[in-house]
Amino acid sequence: MIYLDAAATSAVRREVLEAMWPYLTGDFGNPSSHHAVGESAARALADARASVAAWLGCRASEVTFTSGGTEADNLAVKGIALANPRGRHIITTPIEHEAVLESVDYLVRHHGFEATALPVDGDGLVSPRDLAAAVRPDTTLVSVMLANNEVGTVQPVAELAEIAHAHGIPFHTDAVQAAGWLDLNVAALGVDALSVSGHKIGAPKGIGALYVRGRIPVEPVLHGGGQERGRRSGTENVAGAAALATAARLALDARETNARVAAEARNAFVGAVLAAVPGAELTGHPESRLPATASFVFPGTNGETVLLELERRGVVSSSGSACAAGSEDASHVLLALGYPEDVARTAVRFSWGPEVSTTQLESVAPAVAEAVREVAGLAH
Repeated sequence: MIYLDAAATSAVRREVLEAMWPYLTGDFGNPSSHHAVGESAARALADARASVAAWLGCRASEVTFTSGGTEADNLAVKGIALANPRGRHIITTPIEHEAVLESVDYLVRHHGFEATALPVDGDGLVSPRDLAAAVRPDTTLVSVMLANNEVGTVQPVAELAEIAHAHGIPFHTDAVQAAGWLDLNVAALGVDALSVSGHKIGAPKGIGALYVRGRIPVEPVLHGGGQERGRRSGTENVAGAAALATAARLALDARETNARVAAEARNAFVGAVLAAVPGAELTGHPESRLPATASFVFPGTNGETVLLELERRGVVSSSGSACAAGSEDASHVLLALGYPEDVARTAVRFSWGPEVSTTQLESVAPAVAEAVREVAGLAH
């Protein structure tokens, strides 16, 4: 089997498991407990926070551990918007992950906010000019993802954040899919808040983090014991934090090499698929995209059926966001890019990690061609 659904989740790395093990066994304490077992856990949590901060280029006090990317996005969008007295207008895009879109919708429905969704072009790019035109005196937050989870398009976040800051508006970016592939240094990106998730980079599911700059106020989404400096109540997942810290260090150390190798393999794979499948179209930006993501539409087929045919041939992939799996709706991302609904339903996304070799990826293109021909034949 060749696993090409890393955008949905990745396998836990051995080094990560080893880093977690002590805090699942002997050092199992609650980091809020004032005894030796608890203090050992507290030190481990502090060390993990410092490591994640080094990955993001921020202070340890600016890192809040969460249960994953979804909670980090919820805390960023709801927390910053509700704590900011500037106004009740949010700017985002129609291609964000559901965690951002539904958080914005919650604020609109329950707190009287207004939202502006910036248009994207056919490649999924946001125009800085459109952001500048959308800003209002009561705009309280801008949230634009760093890299799209379905088509892989990378946004000009630094330029967008600069526009927001010129108007005194905080800027959040969902960097869940970018982790491991792009530079997440928050100073270079110029962002005020950034979300990451561990299970995209070799940590287990159930751990993530949110960076929030300095003293930007954040209204908690979870209430209780006031952990994480009052931003996220609940006993901290010490083993998960150690896992995320280890995965982040490994990702940071190998990022440039992994990204270069993956991009070269991606370009060859895209060329092979487009040459082998008449009518196939690569979705997303042809150049400003993640190194290890390639999503196609195959008009005249059904994406879910193509996936089944690919799995029969030993290739595991997806039709888009795992969070929308099983939905009968066409991808909101592809619809925003301008694809007709019937074409959007033919999408197949391939995404992989550093463990997938160029040779393995090369073997997939013929399988894609066979699967598409099989499904197209059934459709006729």
